[in-house]
Amino acid sequence: MAAPDTRNRTTRTRSRRGPGWVPNQHGAWGMLASPFLVGVVAASPRWVHVPLLLLWFVGYFAFFAAGLWLKSGRRDRYLPPVRAYGLAAVPLGIVVLVLRPDLVVWAPLFAPLLLAGLWFAAHRQDRSLPSGLATILAACLMTMVAYDAGDGTEWPQAWTLTAVLAGYFVGTLFYVKTMIRERDSRPHYWLSVGYHVAAAAAVAWVSWWLAGLFAVLALRAAVLPGRGLSPKQVGIGEIVANVAVVVVALLLV
Repeated sequence: MAAPDTRNRTTRTRSRRGPGWVPNQHGAWGMLASPFLVGVVAASPRWVHVPLLLLWFVGYFAFFAAGLWLKSGRRDRYLPPVRAYGLAAVPLGIVVLVLRPDLVVWAPLFAPLLLAGLWFAAHRQDRSLPSGLATILAACLMTMVAYDAGDGTEWPQAWTLTAVLAGYFVGTLFYVKTMIRERDSRPHYWLSVGYHVAAAAAVAWVSWWLAGLFAVLALRAAVLPGRGLSPKQVGIGEIVANVAVVVVALLLV
């Protein structure tokens, strides 16, 4: 008897489930978790962080699903996850606002970045550099929200941590493109290397530990493109780099 075709079974399962329910951008998980974690640790944990974390992830699921829906030309089959995650975000948002109504002051900073991301998706430019920058800035802004929710008071320090995380994640945007989609593009390569060198110089005023770590990232950006690494290997490397940046950043607290 022939073995069952597990690939066809997986395809049928995904077809029944429909598109947009599970985000497939694996690099986004670190970008979601790291700013929130740094903001919480830099201030102090509070009960409001629990619904805030749930709202943050459900909100991302809704954003991802909405992007797919807009990119598809608003086809009906892409709408169910948009509706489901959007409705799920409402009670979570209400709980957060009941516990900490003052957190609404951050909404005007998020709104233009999220709208920009959706606009790029609607015009099928969600893989562009401007789209990636808007998403990264929105994600890193959560450092400030989590810090504020934790009753933090050292605002210059919080903004510095936010800038460090943003500096790292913007670098990954350039670096990953040189490893996968733009592996043969010399302009992208030099843009990535130049950015990483400038970032290493910029963080030197914050900490020599950070400067050393960013220098290693710059060396990586210069040496690894063209080495034939698989997307999985690139992803594992990003996990290691992400953890290293978070640990060194928290040492500043």
